[in-house]
Amino acid sequence: MGSKISFAGIFVISATAACFAELCTLPLDTAKVRLQLQKRGSGEGGVSKYRGLLGTVVTIAKEEGLLALWKGIIPGLHRQCIYGGLRIGLYEPVKAFVVGSHYVGDISLFSKVFAALVTGAVAIAVANPTDLVKVRLQAEGKAGTSRRYDGALDAYYTIVKQEGLAALWTGIVPNIARNAIINAAELASYDHLKEIIVKLPGFTDSVLTHLLAGLGAGFFAVSIGSPVDVVKSRMMGDSVYKNTFDCFFRTLKYEGPLAFYKGFLPNFFRLGSWNVIMFLTLEQVKRFFG
Repeated sequence: MGSKISFAGIFVISATAACFAELCTLPLDTAKVRLQLQKRGSGEGGVSKYRGLLGTVVTIAKEEGLLALWKGIIPGLHRQCIYGGLRIGLYEPVKAFVVGSHYVGDISLFSKVFAALVTGAVAIAVANPTDLVKVRLQAEGKAGTSRRYDGALDAYYTIVKQEGLAALWTGIVPNIARNAIINAAELASYDHLKEIIVKLPGFTDSVLTHLLAGLGAGFFAVSIGSPVDVVKSRMMGDSVYKNTFDCFFRTLKYEGPLAFYKGFLPNFFRLGSWNVIMFLTLEQVKRFFG
């Protein structure tokens, strides 16, 4: 992922690629959030309202309209502009700092993981308010039922007015944990997988290589980050939990360990497709400007 493009250039390119991927895959993220927030047997007659990726997408579209699948798109784009730009823009400088700016040779997986952990944590600490508003909007039902906010700007204003400025950083602990872990799984695995793939016979630094590395990055990210992702979604979308540990242990007690992998398939389809779109776009735009 090395490049001679400036930090500002990488920031803009990364933010653009991340926003494009967000726009394409947000319906899957909305389905994932609804599945993660759903408590066991919370529907009519003890039957869960949302069942599976396609079932959740169809239910939302049928009951709330097709555009409901893009709920939270405005804060989602806000998030990607900040988080997407920072986490990728900072990755190469932090990696160079870890190994030394004059280091020549293959960089270890440990160094890549450490650099991605740091950049993910820093980026989401700045972007947490956008994540909070996005989850709150995605969690809302159809109009006239349980809507609390009239759009993204109203959500920012209402949260600050009713809950205080610090409330915009609700769920910051699981969110930092989640995004640091997922960023490490995504960036470090993409970086490392791409290096491995291009060394295989018949492979070059091509679109196919970027596609395979992006899918691999998405799989690692979801497998490793699902438990903290569930806790993060519940902390941000439901105010009944006292803190991160309360959310974790109550979920474990009442729903079992598999609850932490609720929405795994939609999450993989979401992150897998997101990574493919984002890294393909990023690589092509970097190649064009680089």
